[in-house]
Amino acid sequence: MESNLNLLALLNLFLPLVSFAILIFFGKKIGESAHWVALTLIGITLVIAMFFFSTVFSPHEGPILQSSIQWFTTGSFTLYLGFLINNVAAIMLLVVALISFLVHLYSVEYMKGDPRYSRYFAYLGIFTFSMNGIVLADSLVMMYVFWELVGLSSYLLIGFWFEKDSAANACKKAFLTNRVGDIGMFIGMMILFFTVGTFQLDGLADGVKDGAFSGNMQLLTIAGILVFMGAVGKSAQFPLHIWLPDAMEGPTPVSALIHAATMVAAGVYMVVRIFPILTPGALEFIAVVGAITALMAAIIAITQNDIKRVLAYSTVSQLGYMIMALGVGAYQAGFFHLTTHAMFKACLFLCSGSVIHAMHHALHELHDHDTDPQDMRFMGGLKSKMPITYWSMLIATLAIAGVPFFSGFLSKDAILAGTLSYYHSHHGWTIFLPLAGFGAAAITAFYMFRLIFMTFYGKPYEQKIHAHIHESPVKMTFPLILLSVFSLALIFTLPNTVNPVDSHGWFTHAVPMVQNNAGLDMHAVEEGIHHAHYTAMTLSLIVAGLGIFVSVLFYLLQKIDASKISSFMNKFKFYDISFNKFYIDEIYNFLLYKPFLGLSWIASKLDWDLYDQKFIDGWGWITLKLSDKSGDADYNWLDQKIVDGFGNLTNYFGKNLKLSQNGVVQNYLLGGMLGVVLLIIIFQQF
Repeated sequence: MESNLNLLALLNLFLPLVSFAILIFFGKKIGESAHWVALTLIGITLVIAMFFFSTVFSPHEGPILQSSIQWFTTGSFTLYLGFLINNVAAIMLLVVALISFLVHLYSVEYMKGDPRYSRYFAYLGIFTFSMNGIVLADSLVMMYVFWELVGLSSYLLIGFWFEKDSAANACKKAFLTNRVGDIGMFIGMMILFFTVGTFQLDGLADGVKDGAFSGNMQLLTIAGILVFMGAVGKSAQFPLHIWLPDAMEGPTPVSALIHAATMVAAGVYMVVRIFPILTPGALEFIAVVGAITALMAAIIAITQNDIKRVLAYSTVSQLGYMIMALGVGAYQAGFFHLTTHAMFKACLFLCSGSVIHAMHHALHELHDHDTDPQDMRFMGGLKSKMPITYWSMLIATLAIAGVPFFSGFLSKDAILAGTLSYYHSHHGWTIFLPLAGFGAAAITAFYMFRLIFMTFYGKPYEQKIHAHIHESPVKMTFPLILLSVFSLALIFTLPNTVNPVDSHGWFTHAVPMVQNNAGLDMHAVEEGIHHAHYTAMTLSLIVAGLGIFVSVLFYLLQKIDASKISSFMNKFKFYDISFNKFYIDEIYNFLLYKPFLGLSWIASKLDWDLYDQKFIDGWGWITLKLSDKSGDADYNWLDQKIVDGFGNLTNYFGKNLKLSQNGVVQNYLLGGMLGVVLLIIIFQQF
């Protein structure tokens, strides 16, 4: 049985990579049928994920699958790679596979005619492969390998239309910003390894439980925060959230994949995996980061006019909710919101893609190249033209706003109960957490219904554009319908098959509270959340209703002029602060980018003008001069005077002596006689 599960896990992991390999090498030959390769292989992955998901409902103790192989050995240490599939991983596998398959299907129509059609589906394949690797990993080191692959594949997809400067800059910004968080994550991993002696997730949990950090819990807190920095980057938490809104430069289906089930969810999922080793101190830090992110991103979303940018900041805010939930100990609520958010946020992004697709074609038919097809101010009145898109987006909006009978109500309610319980236990400054949570909930309801009213209600911005708008093809609308169904609360409140008479839905039993081995009393946390449930639900309904009501007044009934309110608020710079995203990019530009570029310029000047031209080139000049003198002495004196002098002398004597060797015997006799006479004369003198 275990060998069969191992085979299925391997297929689940590598089939998307096979899709990538086939399409990247043979995509041009396959041509417009490239999507069939991708859909088939991702479809098989979805079936396997559904099988693992089905095991969640069958009684079992321990993980569904836990196996590993030896990667390499160095000294006394052996590094293993393997799978750890428990209920959390099984649910996550289904979320990734389902969203990925629907994005593939949606992209068939959305990307039709793109010159790099096959390459696009190849990149989707490696993206899914990378995310599956994170979900299946049984160790931090294996997770880190796929963590970096997710960074690579997101770089490729965000910058898919690299001929646009905005897309090229966005993918670089995403890649480099994530590297900052990943450095912290790597250092945290090393601290854990050198203290506990393993990278395995269960080994780390056992090591902390057995007292590996006994007497030095501060080091464990630091390690937990450093590992969490990886999630700050991947899940776009403050202060590394700046890359995610710019990632909208990629194709809209990519946005759905990144924002719903893959890259940004990876950070939250990683925190879920390491939750047993996070100390109360580390969790407090995590909760604060999540709360700041949730509230700040929601405030920014209020003033954005690009439909995808509104959803991007919505994602940042919702990720903040998930991180905050984990920080206050609401482990179950955080992962629950990750799951529900994957469905309604994918639906929202694909709906926005449907609207953009319709606007783009309408503007193309009108030869209008000036109107932005993503700007909600140029939309309006699309409800009658795009009924499927409208109803799907409305259902997903009701879910994210936290309206009863929709999935977001269930998960948000649990998170807000967690913040109330945390404040009740800690008091003091922790009042910020529920205030941020409920404040973000009210603002979310407001800006999401602002999006709905500006896009689908009211009079069209321009009648001729409106006349050319039409509903998207079935390949695009089918994923919308399915995801809107999965945005209903009913899906998550179906009876538990193990105990059908239990009043709780299947999710509660599939993902029970996990044990924390670093000092957090999970029983007390669970009890506190239970007691705060009804208070949180009541307040949640009030703030959601208030947000929707204000949005209706502003944008549906238009009883209040939004522009006048904006002008009034801008007297205090509130509008500008929101519209310009709290000027964080400008702050980074002033404090980090410009000083770094300035230092780089100075280093370049020192290197080129001083070191290269003065020092290195100076030695070169000296060498050349010495070489000239050496060459002159060698050629003019040694060669010409001495070496050539001996040669010339030898040549002179040779030329003259050869005259005596003329072959005439008489001359030889005469020479001999002269020699004898000369010798006689010499001897007579002595």
